[in-house]
Amino acid sequence: MKRIAFVNQRYGREVGKGKEIRENLETHKTTEAAMKKIGFVTPWFGWDIQGGAEAELRDLVLHFKESGLQYEVLTTCARSFDSDWNVNYYKQGDYTENGIAVKRFRVKKRDKHSFENVHKKITNHKNISRKEQQVFIDEMINSTALYQYMKQHDEEYSIFVFIPYMFGTTYYGARVNLKKAVLIPCFHDEGYFHMDLFRETFSKVVGLIYNARPEQELAQKYYDLENVKQIVMGIGMDTGISGDAARFRKRHGIKAPFLLYAGRKDAGKNVDTLLKYFQEYVKRNGNDLHLVLIGGGEIAIPRQIADRVHDLGFVEIQDKYDAYAAAELLCQPSKNESFSLVIMESWLCGRPVLVNGECPVTKNFAQESNGGLYFNNYFEFEKCVDYLVNKKEAAGAIGQQGREYVLEHFAWDVIIKKYLAFFEEIAAQQDT
Repeated sequence: MKRIAFVNQRYGREVGKGKEIRENLETHKTTEAAMKKIGFVTPWFGWDIQGGAEAELRDLVLHFKESGLQYEVLTTCARSFDSDWNVNYYKQGDYTENGIAVKRFRVKKRDKHSFENVHKKITNHKNISRKEQQVFIDEMINSTALYQYMKQHDEEYSIFVFIPYMFGTTYYGARVNLKKAVLIPCFHDEGYFHMDLFRETFSKVVGLIYNARPEQELAQKYYDLENVKQIVMGIGMDTGISGDAARFRKRHGIKAPFLLYAGRKDAGKNVDTLLKYFQEYVKRNGNDLHLVLIGGGEIAIPRQIADRVHDLGFVEIQDKYDAYAAAELLCQPSKNESFSLVIMESWLCGRPVLVNGECPVTKNFAQESNGGLYFNNYFEFEKCVDYLVNKKEAAGAIGQQGREYVLEHFAWDVIIKKYLAFFEEIAAQQDT
């Protein structure tokens, strides 16, 4: 087997469990010997940048070190999603970062104004022409140098793996050789996903790796994937985490029972709805339930509940785990998640979750695991909160069921074995 290349982005927590992963990979010695490099391709890569796909790739490449395979990250010189995509923050060249080989390539200059005109239409749910779709792809982040490298070194690789789907590096990178292109797309039911150019190209790649079953169902509904090898992989989790509830309460002086939200605080994550529902809950109920918010971003807290809401901003990672342990439950109100690490972390700390019934992915996780409840309106939210707050023993059992679900499906040794088996299938298919 030749090299495999991935395009992506996140810095994980401690890798850990190296001995266990190595022992579980003994069955892959033959594959390991046959493989050359694996390459991961992504629009930007950094150990401190935000984003779910960014984090997913960082953890993946760190844990792949235990597989014994050689691999590298292929990316641009851009800083991050939030930076100016016309600016080369890094110098082009080869880097070694946290023991990972990273190749960075200069970005292609882009027409930001033309891009924003089309992007605005997409985000406002307006139809765009094929010509406008081409503008969107051409004037977002791209790297001619990256694509040239991939063409020139194509024979050195078995697979190129791209993450996430909507960037130029994935679209044009995959088109270098569709027979070697594998995507970790992180699909959502959004305007980008329905673009004709994406549907036509991504229906021709060799493989698709999904974070959750509803993502696969979405792809199969709209894309022609008859000849594409697919797997619902999920995201690896460091399963040794634990929290100390008493330590969290002492550090922050929070004595009352509380509902926890962990993540970016903005309307895109539906945190405004959570605040509105919590305000109504406080008005209608006589208990002393509080709300704790953890994470970046800013959102206005209604004056009527200001004494019940604790916005802690960014906290240390162990402090976050302690918050999970201290919470009555974690609420994930977002309608648009491709996985949700915070749900898995809450379960690993033994606490149940409450998710939005309009998010197929998180609702599916809650149903499959029996680790949480879901709501579609305020009154369902109220009933779910009351149940999990008042039924302590039941809430603990629900949280434990979630923990067992994570251990069975998303422990790193499980995930890495699945990746290796999938790549082996792809490589064998190419050799026939």
